[in-house]
Amino acid sequence: MTAADARHWRRETDSSGVCRLILDQAGAGANTLSRDVLEQLDEELTALAEASGLRGLVIKSAKRTGFILGADVREFGTVDDPGEAARLAARGQAVLARIPALDCPSVALIDGFALGGGLELALACDYRVAAESYERTIGLPEVQLGIHPGFGGTVRAVNLVGALSGLDLMLTGRSISPKEAASMGLIDREVPAADLDAAAENLIERKPPRRRAAWYLRLLGLPFVRLLLARSLRTRVVRRVRQSHYPAPYAIIALWLRHGARGRAAYEAEAESIGRLLIGTTSKNLVRMFLLRERLRNLAPKTSGIRNVHVVGAGVMGGDIAAWCALKGLRVSVQDRAEQYVKPALDRAGKLFERRLRAPGAAAEARTRLTVDLEGTALGSADLVIEAIVERLDAKQALLKVVEPALGTDTIIATNTSSIRLEDMAHALQRPGHFVGLHFFNPVARLPLVEVIGGEDTDAETLERIMSFVIQIGKLPLPCRSAPGFVVNRILTPYMLEALKAHEDGHVLETIDEAARAFGMAMGPVELADRVGLDVALHVARILGDVLGREPPSLLESKVEAGHLGTKTNRGFYEYDNDGRPRRQSSYPVPDADLTDRLMLPLVNEAVACFADGIVDDPDLVDAGVVFATGFAPFTGGPINYARERGVEEVVERLHMLAARFGPRFIPHTGWREFTAES
Repeated sequence: MTAADARHWRRETDSSGVCRLILDQAGAGANTLSRDVLEQLDEELTALAEASGLRGLVIKSAKRTGFILGADVREFGTVDDPGEAARLAARGQAVLARIPALDCPSVALIDGFALGGGLELALACDYRVAAESYERTIGLPEVQLGIHPGFGGTVRAVNLVGALSGLDLMLTGRSISPKEAASMGLIDREVPAADLDAAAENLIERKPPRRRAAWYLRLLGLPFVRLLLARSLRTRVVRRVRQSHYPAPYAIIALWLRHGARGRAAYEAEAESIGRLLIGTTSKNLVRMFLLRERLRNLAPKTSGIRNVHVVGAGVMGGDIAAWCALKGLRVSVQDRAEQYVKPALDRAGKLFERRLRAPGAAAEARTRLTVDLEGTALGSADLVIEAIVERLDAKQALLKVVEPALGTDTIIATNTSSIRLEDMAHALQRPGHFVGLHFFNPVARLPLVEVIGGEDTDAETLERIMSFVIQIGKLPLPCRSAPGFVVNRILTPYMLEALKAHEDGHVLETIDEAARAFGMAMGPVELADRVGLDVALHVARILGDVLGREPPSLLESKVEAGHLGTKTNRGFYEYDNDGRPRRQSSYPVPDADLTDRLMLPLVNEAVACFADGIVDDPDLVDAGVVFATGFAPFTGGPINYARERGVEEVVERLHMLAARFGPRFIPHTGWREFTAES
């Protein structure tokens, strides 16, 4: 049976004339609005429109994963013509428009996720009832895929909650909880999950007036006011992203400005706009990154058997790793030399719990899962021990020798090293098969990637368990072979070092960082070095000196010797205010293409080297690692994908030109040969 042959919808009509249309997408763990799901919905709505005695319609999900996650993202890649994409969007609009055209009231029952097209379907109903939850499960995140709502959402969301809230949901792509959605007016009722059906019955029986934005919010749609709001929104968007990189938010504002979410023309313009966006390189590359994220999430089973974690080292990294594990439901003990070293970690953890855990009592419960264990008494009961002390080989070896004898026979030992080879540390262990690397990135709560490093002696079962652990705590595992700097630091270091060399050659710091931001990086390399910590950057650069064939610039060494370590001391290459913002010159020379290539192509070259040297066995995963750990311009699809789209031969030629001008550090890696042959 093909997907198109499978029945995704089930219709149940009770004796009172209320029909329940239940989506249980065949062969899927979660519901999406795929083409065949939409076509079958159209068939069901056709039958309902012809039925007699229908008193009400309830649309709900049979999946435990929620209502509907959105469109089937995998289908996006099958469309290459903007006209066809626009027609598909218009077709989706037409199907959903049949819901409010029925002669009876309709209710969407939302229990769990209602995102993108799933929320658009709910918006087409007369009423929406959601199960009580503090989880952020409702939203219009299409902008994160380089598009905007295409099934009428740009019109219905604004008409329902007003331009301020509706446009904000679309422009940010953020998700909100049912509680916030009810407060906003996006849903009509928030009730316990057990009361969803009763609430729907009540709405069908009472038929209250359909919600719409308050009168004063509707005034924002007046032409002159609309123009002012559009200008304000555009100013905010410009501060975040460039239109050439991310056109979707600008398209959302343009739709609002032209049509004010009113009339048939607004729907037609929405379809035409999404048609153009969907076939653009930004959307295709953001979809690529979405699918790579899903691939990383499915590299191993989601259960690891790890329940008790012991972290040795309560510094910024160790403390934040411990807090994140406790946030995700694990029991965590933290060990350090004295209470004074643990207290800042506990304070940061408390703030994290309050910020992330909204349900009553949830933050307090998380605090009980995070305990201080200065003597290491919990080592014997730990399923996983994470070493997160100073990045020095001798210190790590000494600690491992002390820790290992106290552990159970199945306990995994992980080091949060950022650059040291596992084999060098494993000499201190009797059971190196249970030893792995777990390289988290700072800030732990924000960056999703974790490098999972296997050494020569790490056994396969340990690697699978630790990959599962990373997925279990909501992170993305990137499997790597043990090598100096692994993947991310090896790729980032030439980028940061070249920025400092460019500064030594006369480029001002602000121009260097602007060149990277103009390329699409969220942060320039100079500021990035300051935020990483110049002492850390110098340490990694020294470790990678032989691999990269370059020594750290004397400028970096002098900064570290002077104690100017970056944001941690409020002074590095920039000075920082009390809120951690850099003080920059207000005017500086505009960067040119040569400077941009000088910064970015060493990074791209090293990404190819990581694949060619076997540190990661798939170039797509190299791209995923660099984007998810460093914020490398997501709209490019990653450094190797960027080279492919720009043209591998052109990139290699530019590297040769830079090598002739600036030195052998730009010589293309031999690994380019594979990509040249591929192109």
